[in-house]
Amino acid sequence: MADHAQVTSVEAIESFRASLIVFLSKVRPTLEEVSDEVMRTQFWLQNDQRRHWEIELRKSGLKLEEAKRELFNTSLSHLQTATALQHMAVQRAQRAVRDAEEKLDTLKKWARGLEDRTAPMVKQLEEFQGFLTVDMGKAVTQLVQIVGTLEAYTKAGGPGGEGAPP
Repeated sequence: MADHAQVTSVEAIESFRASLIVFLSKVRPTLEEVSDEVMRTQFWLQNDQRRHWEIELRKSGLKLEEAKRELFNTSLSHLQTATALQHMAVQRAQRAVRDAEEKLDTLKKWARGLEDRTAPMVKQLEEFQGFLTVDMGKAVTQLVQIVGTLEAYTKAGGPGGEGAPP
């Protein structure tokens, strides 16, 4: 074990501490932004898009009912025979209902899948944020203490200090 510390530059430690503070000030907002973006995407899928496709399903269902009513009324009145146009309108409305149902089902799967896939990553992100906040905060404090101790050591007579032998 050495009799004295082999520190060549207290300024290097201070520079590292300053760089660490700058890094922490940049990375924390970035991590928070990533977390917020994941939450916004989940909300968009689970609420906005779901509501949109539920409304589309209702609208297409109403159009289907209307097309069926028109076809039925035409078939009841013996004055007109049901036209191909009315049959096509019913088929088009049925297709629109099926499409809306499929999109709503797909959306529900995506919402579940997104949550399943992002949950482990969000947990890691939160752990990393905790590490940066707690452990790196302690590291910055520790570096301040180290610099203070080393400066006191050099002033008290360590190598290169005031009371040091030539």
